[in-house]
Amino acid sequence: MARIAYVDGRYLPIHAATVSVEDRGFQFADGIYEVVKRIGGRLIDADRHLARLRRSLAALRIDLPVSDAALHRIVRETISRNALADALVYLQVSRGTAPRNHPFPAGTRPSLVVTVRRLKLPTSAERRQGCGVITHPDERWARCDIKSTGLLANVLAKQAAQEAGCREAWLVASGPEGEVVTEGSSTNAWIVDEHSVLRTHPATQRILGGVTRSVVLEHAQELGIPLEERAFSLAELARAREAFLTSATSLVLPVTSVDGRPVANGMPGDTTRRLMDRYAAHCGLPAEVAAQG
Repeated sequence: MARIAYVDGRYLPIHAATVSVEDRGFQFADGIYEVVKRIGGRLIDADRHLARLRRSLAALRIDLPVSDAALHRIVRETISRNALADALVYLQVSRGTAPRNHPFPAGTRPSLVVTVRRLKLPTSAERRQGCGVITHPDERWARCDIKSTGLLANVLAKQAAQEAGCREAWLVASGPEGEVVTEGSSTNAWIVDEHSVLRTHPATQRILGGVTRSVVLEHAQELGIPLEERAFSLAELARAREAFLTSATSLVLPVTSVDGRPVANGMPGDTTRRLMDRYAAHCGLPAEVAAQG
């Protein structure tokens, strides 16, 4: 079945869906995006994703070109036209089309694009054995909390990870506390430290506050897992008892090697497995299904 996209009021085959060459999203990456997964016919954490979309738009002073109710209708219709029960829904809003000039154009209507594709979850091998990551310099701009379409530094980091045979790159930045892991190129980063405390970088402007991250934080509290939203250094990562990453598409995924060296015994740990199972249930996936991929 041909994929169908929504572009500014029209539903079109994906190969015919286009925006202007003077769209500011194309010219300047002057726009934001959001990604929502759909499992078993249900959008997962849609309200949290919509809230983050609005926060990112507000930070760039871009208006959502449709109401919340209309956006929900567009998403539902795009999903329906693609006939997928389990899907990844991508939304992108740019400032719109105007002659190329850096200042905000006056009177430009923002552009909205919605696409849907089949949801691809981590493989059974990754969930059983964990995945590898590399460390990579964090070369992004200073407002990582905005889900901007300007992702070149992320793309370069992800490509470096792929070339190293790893799933992800964990980004390392220097600060008053020394060199610390901020997040992954498209995921949030977590460890269980040497004192059995679950750690992840606080939701400052240095990271994108992931929706999955926010859910996992709540799950950890409900399970009584000791928790600190505090950056961890490369030295603390080397001493960690467990590590994992989170994102809408990766769910909760164990990290069992960093730069080719095993994390602890090189196998997913108990805390990671508890959070994997809890998040799977949150998404409507039985734990055994999540474990099998």
